Amino acid sequence: MVRVMVVDDHPMWRDGVARDLAEAGYEVVAVVGEGRQAVRVAGAVRPEVVVLDLRLPDMPGSEVAARLAQAEPPPRVLVLSASAEQNDVLAAVKAGACGYLVKSASREEFLDAVRRTADGDAVFTPGLAGLVLGEYRRLAAAPEPAEGPRLTERETEVLRLVAKGLSYRQIAERLVLSHRTVQNHVQNTLGKLHLHNRVELVRYAIERGLDAD
Repeated sequence: MVRVMVVDDHPMWRDGVARDLAEAGYEVVAVVGEGRQAVRVAGAVRPEVVVLDLRLPDMPGSEVAARLAQAEPPPRVLVLSASAEQNDVLAAVKAGACGYLVKSASREEFLDAVRRTADGDAVFTPGLAGLVLGEYRRLAAAPEPAEGPRLTERETEVLRLVAKGLSYRQIAERLVLSHRTVQNHVQNTLGKLHLHNRVELVRYAIERGLDAD
């Protein structure tokens, strides 16, 4: 059972989200309404996924995501926000959020996003994924050292498919591997590259042209 924490300052909204999660079989380990409280509680209950609103009374949700990213192990953060503004989306992703969903999404879309986030996928409301990848392609123009950590042939193969947008399950089917093996390759690659999540991994791959056919 996946452990989920909900962070939102609107009681009716966060209670509804928590109820949907519980009914879908998730273990809701905490429901909080402030950013500092979220960071403190997350350290105690250790959620695997955090559903996070950006508009909190005491600090921006992007700062909460950045603080959560420092945990060991860090939870996967899915932003659930009313905003689809470019600055909000990019700030959340750069802070360590694994996905971004607008609150106009249906219950089914939300639950699917939580499931995929728990699986390690980067999940975005349609249209926002292109925004994020476009920003990373722009940043890729910046020069970087030619030398880098050495990845195995299999790790590079998995990284190339991650950059193309395939989910872990799709990569496992393509390479005839188990889902767990793919996750292990990704985690090993993150460690070697000193990256924090799949979104940063996609940026790394794009910078090196691994998303090209």
